[in-house]
Amino acid sequence: MTSPPLTKKKFDIPRMFEAIRHAIKDYPPAMLFQLRQEGHDTPFEQLIACLLSVRTRDEVSLNVARDLLALARTPQTLLKIPSDQLHKIVEPCTFNFQKVETLRKISHQILDRHQGKTPCDFDSLTAFPGVGPKCANLVLGLACHEPRIGVDIHVHRVTNRWGYVQGKTPEKTLAELERVLPKSRWVEINELLVPFGKHICLGSVPRCTGCPVLEYCRQVGVRRFQ
Repeated sequence: MTSPPLTKKKFDIPRMFEAIRHAIKDYPPAMLFQLRQEGHDTPFEQLIACLLSVRTRDEVSLNVARDLLALARTPQTLLKIPSDQLHKIVEPCTFNFQKVETLRKISHQILDRHQGKTPCDFDSLTAFPGVGPKCANLVLGLACHEPRIGVDIHVHRVTNRWGYVQGKTPEKTLAELERVLPKSRWVEINELLVPFGKHICLGSVPRCTGCPVLEYCRQVGVRRFQ
């Protein structure tokens, strides 16, 4: 279908987020939020899980994270896992060999440079190998209770499709969102837009006809929809 011209309403983030929360209630939560619900809420656990999720589907990385965190919830216990066992656990993830090496390096650095405590500091987190702004902000938001926005592919795509921001890269989208999104919604946006982007506001052919926020969405770049 081709998108018809529509008169769109002014953005109302509280109403939009409420509508999205209702629309996604039957879908699985975003991975890191699911793990937090299960009690894996420390900075180290959230950091490890986020690294496992890079370029890997949540359905895969969630189970890998559960298996790993069942054995290692601290850098000390992770380093005690034999190498062959750790490789077997992480094997379902993409770039599994690199991820095992990264997990070990970060665990050593936390022990050597941070007295065994995973830092709740953006610069320190992004100084670790393989840790970019998305993972750092998710750790800070979910485990360190700071107002931070985790911009993944879904947050980036959906907010630009709405026309709420205009960011050509996730980094530019992050800067735009920090400027316009109320700080009280910073952590929540990732929680909502990951399942929303995976199941409703799809990448190629979004499900616009049943979208709970269609009246606000400018449908930027949408050529076809369901």
